[in-house]
Amino acid sequence: MTYDMIIVGGGPAGATLARLAPRSWRILLLAGTGRDKPCGGLLAPDAQKALARFDLTLPKRILVDPQIFAVRTIDLAARRQRYYQRMYINVDRAKFDRWLLEMAPENVTVLPVRCAAVARQGEGFAAVWAGGQAAGARLVGADGASSLVRAALFGPAKTRRYTAIQQWFPLQAVDPFYSCVFDSVTSPCCSWSICKDDHFIFGGAFPQKNCRAAFEAQKERLEDYLGLSLGTPERTEACQVLRPSRPASFCMGGGGAYLVGEAAGLISPSSLEGISSAMNSARALAESLLDRRPLTAYRRRTAALRARLLAKNLKCPFMYEPHLRRLVLWSGLTSIAVDGER
Repeated sequence: MTYDMIIVGGGPAGATLARLAPRSWRILLLAGTGRDKPCGGLLAPDAQKALARFDLTLPKRILVDPQIFAVRTIDLAARRQRYYQRMYINVDRAKFDRWLLEMAPENVTVLPVRCAAVARQGEGFAAVWAGGQAAGARLVGADGASSLVRAALFGPAKTRRYTAIQQWFPLQAVDPFYSCVFDSVTSPCCSWSICKDDHFIFGGAFPQKNCRAAFEAQKERLEDYLGLSLGTPERTEACQVLRPSRPASFCMGGGGAYLVGEAAGLISPSSLEGISSAMNSARALAESLLDRRPLTAYRRRTAALRARLLAKNLKCPFMYEPHLRRLVLWSGLTSIAVDGER
């Protein structure tokens, strides 16, 4: 069977596109075989706004404990911290993704398989997975920073790349908290920790060379700062993550193939939040598919999104340059006082 569109990737970008694409089309969604991508699983205000625009409400089964209203910002090298009020929603990321997939309409065939290869085939495209293949008039890469579609059709991402590593630990007797961790000794990017039900999660983004050694070194430094041992991890997750810095960081597609979400480079370079960009870019593409020149329309509809992401680079020095970050933390600007803060 030849489909009108094949979508590779079943995260927020792929699931949103499948839900909003023309109902008259036959669509194949290759959703992958399971979630092993590091993610703190927090819905930031931009992601909440995207859900609100879709008139979607979160079911209770997606939420996890606790719901936290402040981020504990820690500079390990300076051994200084501040608390900042933030309005995040703590969710089970795997259940969140499955919930979005459940809303796929009847014209969408969802297969829980990992795409192994894609290629141009005549005037369309071919997608191959273990045990099967399909042809499609259009192809969409919604498969994240390590996008198979982008690599096969457009080459590697022209932007900064890091390796994100995350581990899950049994939750110990510690007051739940969400933290954003900076450590110029081990990474020029950021890390995070979050409590979810009976687990404590620690993860971060590290330069690709010797990334695991840097992760382990930072974990030891965090344990020393917190005065506790995280113990033996129950599982470890890793993936590539992007940080766009210039217009060339983004690739929206071409020749009947399109990229959405982080596959297109759409992710915040400051916070590494990508759920909102995934859903918003998927909506923009869905609204553009029936235009006479869909790629031109898609680029136009995502112009403001790309500009906002690039503008976030202006705040990066105050987060990632050690001296400026220490000045911000020392000033206490916009921070809040927390009872019992060390």
